[in-house]
Amino acid sequence: MAKLVVLKLDGDLEHQGFRVTLEIGSESAPPEIEISGKLPPCPDLATYLCQWQHKYRSLGMPSRIKPQEIIYDGSITTRISECRQKAKVLINCLQRWFDSQEFRCINNTLREELKRNEAIRVLIRTDNRELQRIPWHLWDFFDRYSLAEFALTTTASQTPPKPPRKPRVRVLAILGNSSGIDVQIDRQLLENLPLSETVFLVEPQRKELNNYLWHQWDILFFAGHSETAENTGRIYINKTDSLTIEELEFGLKRAIAQGLQLAIFNSCDGLGLAWQLASLNIPQMIVMREPVPDEVAQEFLKHFLKAFSGGKSLYLASREAREKLQGLEDKFPNATWLPVLIQNPRVVPPTWKELSTQKSDSLRQILTVLMASVLVTSIVMGVRYFGMLQPWELQAYDHLMQLRPAYESSDPRLVIVTVDEADIRYQNQKGMKRTGSLSDKALTQLLQKLEQYQPTTIGIDIYRDFSVDSSYPDLITRLKQDNRIFAVCKVSADADDAPDGIHSPDEVPTERQSFSDFVVDDDEIPRRQLLYLTPSVKSPCTAENALSLQLARHYLLSKGIKADITPSGDLKIGNVLFKQLKEHTSGYQAVDASGYQVLLNYRSLRPQENIAETVSLRDILNNNSQINSELLKNRIVLISVTAPSDTDYWKTPSHNKKIPGVFVQAQMISHILSAVLDHKPLLWWWSWWVEVLWVWIWSLVGGMIARRYSKPEYLGFAVAAALLLLFGICFGIFTQLGWIPLIPPALTLILTAIAVVWKIRR
Repeated sequence: MAKLVVLKLDGDLEHQGFRVTLEIGSESAPPEIEISGKLPPCPDLATYLCQWQHKYRSLGMPSRIKPQEIIYDGSITTRISECRQKAKVLINCLQRWFDSQEFRCINNTLREELKRNEAIRVLIRTDNRELQRIPWHLWDFFDRYSLAEFALTTTASQTPPKPPRKPRVRVLAILGNSSGIDVQIDRQLLENLPLSETVFLVEPQRKELNNYLWHQWDILFFAGHSETAENTGRIYINKTDSLTIEELEFGLKRAIAQGLQLAIFNSCDGLGLAWQLASLNIPQMIVMREPVPDEVAQEFLKHFLKAFSGGKSLYLASREAREKLQGLEDKFPNATWLPVLIQNPRVVPPTWKELSTQKSDSLRQILTVLMASVLVTSIVMGVRYFGMLQPWELQAYDHLMQLRPAYESSDPRLVIVTVDEADIRYQNQKGMKRTGSLSDKALTQLLQKLEQYQPTTIGIDIYRDFSVDSSYPDLITRLKQDNRIFAVCKVSADADDAPDGIHSPDEVPTERQSFSDFVVDDDEIPRRQLLYLTPSVKSPCTAENALSLQLARHYLLSKGIKADITPSGDLKIGNVLFKQLKEHTSGYQAVDASGYQVLLNYRSLRPQENIAETVSLRDILNNNSQINSELLKNRIVLISVTAPSDTDYWKTPSHNKKIPGVFVQAQMISHILSAVLDHKPLLWWWSWWVEVLWVWIWSLVGGMIARRYSKPEYLGFAVAAALLLLFGICFGIFTQLGWIPLIPPALTLILTAIAVVWKIRR
């Protein structure tokens, strides 16, 4: 806690001198030491002060004082030299006066009782105007005590109302008549203040200024022209109007009653303003005692605001800013003499942090953030639970899928035999009688050709709900006896839809029948893989296993890897457990999770690359030389129609363009094989409560950002940065195959920020 030194001075300079009472103590406590002394009469001091003031004002430098008619004698170099000479005379006189015998007891007591490493506030308490005009910082006491600074105060004062608690510093900045000067730098400095909210009135009318004074402010700032005439200060608020403190009395009283703590008049000749404003019991003021050049005013404000908002006390910030003006004294003599601090003795000056937030305010704001975050998180997660966010979350899922780096090539274990439009025309040209897209004759020849290449597994992904023509006994035999061949059917979802189902070929035994159905979302995109289900008893397709599972399981069985159902009902192939997707799984909250479904992790392919190598039906039937035994040997062969006239085309999360259904089937087969043989991780997600915690954390982030930043542009930038960080984390985890919530935390972050801003600023 800072030491408080009060010097009470009563008397006059010319005749009787001054009776001096020294009090030393701690802030907000009765004085511990009180002694009396005296300063002798010194009429020369008043004379030298007037002479210096006259020379200073005759410098003729552009300043923030109302333009006056001043006769300048001599060149600027001569005037600066004369001003410095008068200043030196005044300094010598002051030093002799402070070193007088009568004042020595005061000097000695100060040096005995105070330590040089402690902060010291020195109040010069007097009503004598001449004493208030002298540059007290020239007293050698302040040279010895670098953490001490003085302020002027009057003998009569009252305790102002206790300021209400506010979340940030509210500044009313009046930019008055600026003819011939530049106040835009003042504006920029105020705009960059932390934890603040500044309202600017540019050359306002009297009514507008008066209305704003009735609001709640912490700091009142004025930049523009001002002057003191006959001990009365006057500010020029625009190019035609000027006002005294008396003419703003009621508005200023209201502002002080509502917590106005500091008035800064970064303008000329401000002691008259200070004398009037002190009578209203304002806690603190900073004024310029003489005309102040533009550059000096701007430099002082820059250094003061930086030090004060950076954590230094009001007194030390003022001293530091004042002393830094010494670098301008080659052009502006005695610039360090200009700033003066005026203090209400009944008030302990607040720090910037105390202005911007009180402890109870901080606690209240934290509680506001907590309550808002819990409420917003509950609402968002409730809305999510009922599936209202699912479309957005699935779009975000697709976006993450598309951003994944392409690090995989085609699956070498798969080959797709395509039946396109050219193959259909080929069959017609060869007189192959077709019931569907693939004739019995063509299928017979295809299976005979494949026999030469020795594939491990064959999947016929073509609906054949008709019997094989008796003219092709070899095909009938193969379909019945070749355990490598699997055929497909279409399952009806329920009994009412039974007519929509498609049964499998009669020749294929039940154990090699598979359903080819996909589970798709409302946007017709398959993001899930249906592995097995229990079909309706009325469905013409009674297959329980998906084609992808049947083919992958048969292929893996050839390598000695079996599939089992765990006691808990989960599918396990080899050492890999395929976690079943439930109704409330990550972004899936309103979804039919019947059957055994898993999230489908599409192979991350390079652009324009297919999931597997493809070969056309006619190339195989014509013994194309490019087809060799290695292309099909020991592979899974999928046979399917890819003709554009076929309706089996699908969008996927990884591609905007539709692809044939057989390529989706191949993705599903590859998904299983890659997990089991290549140890590629499956997509994973968090439990519901971990997701709630995750969403709540980001809601808190939004609330804390809103509590920290007051200016819309800073708040917007911080929120945008937080959203970018959230996306980066979600994408980073997604590259590791984790699907964690993105849309819900983004919503809670934004909504909580809005709620906190509304609550705090209300």
